[in-house]
Amino acid sequence: MAQRLQKLLASCGFGSRRALEQWIRDGDVRVNFERAELGAKVGARDWVTVRGVHHQVVDRGRAPARVMLYHKPVGLVCTRDDEQGRQTVFDKLPALHNSRWVAVGRLDINTSGLLLFTDDGELANRMMHPSSELVRKYAVRVHGEVADDALKALLAGVELDDGLASFDTITAAGGEGSNTWYHVTLREGRNREVRRLWESQGMVVSRLTRIQYGPVSLPRWLARGKYDLLKGDDLSALLKAVGREQSENLSLVKKQPPRGQRTADTQPKRRAPRPSKRQKPS
Repeated sequence: MAQRLQKLLASCGFGSRRALEQWIRDGDVRVNFERAELGAKVGARDWVTVRGVHHQVVDRGRAPARVMLYHKPVGLVCTRDDEQGRQTVFDKLPALHNSRWVAVGRLDINTSGLLLFTDDGELANRMMHPSSELVRKYAVRVHGEVADDALKALLAGVELDDGLASFDTITAAGGEGSNTWYHVTLREGRNREVRRLWESQGMVVSRLTRIQYGPVSLPRWLARGKYDLLKGDDLSALLKAVGREQSENLSLVKKQPPRGQRTADTQPKRRAPRPSKRQKPS
């Protein structure tokens, strides 16, 4: 397991990758007490010295994040604390020790379906960031006759209050009479976007359920109000989709190297001796 030096330093909060690359060029970073080069990789037990401060690379020894699937029922809000005293999705999740769940996006109070949580804030940001382009898939029941021109407009794009929006795909999914089901996909999560798109064509959404987020689908066996941890290949597929590698288990711990590995420039700085206090004459 190895990771690029500047990527590890950035993930540990030393600065942006561009700034850290300049530090490496300037000779301010060493790997195993030798001047580092751009593109160098480090692994567990390697030594990294940043501007004279020594660190050892350690493997955190656990999965990079916990990801929870939750089948949200209608009637719950996605805020952590609700001013109106309504039940929230966080009320239903298991407690974490020295951590907390972060919601990946939101579903409005009248929308049910797949909601993801993680204990890793950086991973949550990646999953929600537009650059990840994770597909959101919804099952929508629409009340009213849907004309072909309306479907074409929803795919081509319509102007909403907050800008142009469209569905990537629209697929008929059954239904009879004036209540028709569709599966729709899009790659962003603006507030009530699915509902507003249909409403722009004079349609009323009578039921809305999210059934997929990125590579994660809502399991048929997961009942409303229940949750389960994402594991194995499913978790790996999600991490891969957002560019999160297993090597990101690596971290840095500030530490002095053993005496046998110390050279002149790795020795800890010694403090100047304090002047002795003179005894006052009695």
